[in-house]
Amino acid sequence: MSKHETWRTRKYWEQTGGLLIEEFVVIEKGKGHGKRMIDGVIVLGEKKKLHDKKSFDIKGRDIICIQTKKGRLGMYAMGQAFFSKELLKQHKPKSIKTVVICGKDDVVLNKLCKQFNIEVVIINEQLLTLN
Repeated sequence: MSKHETWRTRKYWEQTGGLLIEEFVVIEKGKGHGKRMIDGVIVLGEKKKLHDKKSFDIKGRDIICIQTKKGRLGMYAMGQAFFSKELLKQHKPKSIKTVVICGKDDVVLNKLCKQFNIEVVIINEQLLTLN
């Protein structure tokens, strides 16, 4: 993640608690496919902590899948959020909440996110300067 994304993911995590795994490896590199990572996965019900590894056994757990971008909500981030959830399903979590964090909203795309149960969270640069 970049310096523009990490603080946004962590700000969201401050409100939710749980175990935050940044750059969660959902698929290891293999023959015919690349490594796939998710900006953040929060395992709910765990002690509030930043995990020091890129993986965690999420089977049977309630999780939050996070994709973070610094700019306006866009279709690239939406696609990442949607397909990240699909990739996480192979790990058999109990539930998956999908969140896309952006610096600015887009009212048209936000409506579309709601149709697919993707929560949009706006965390802009002004929040960084207030802390």
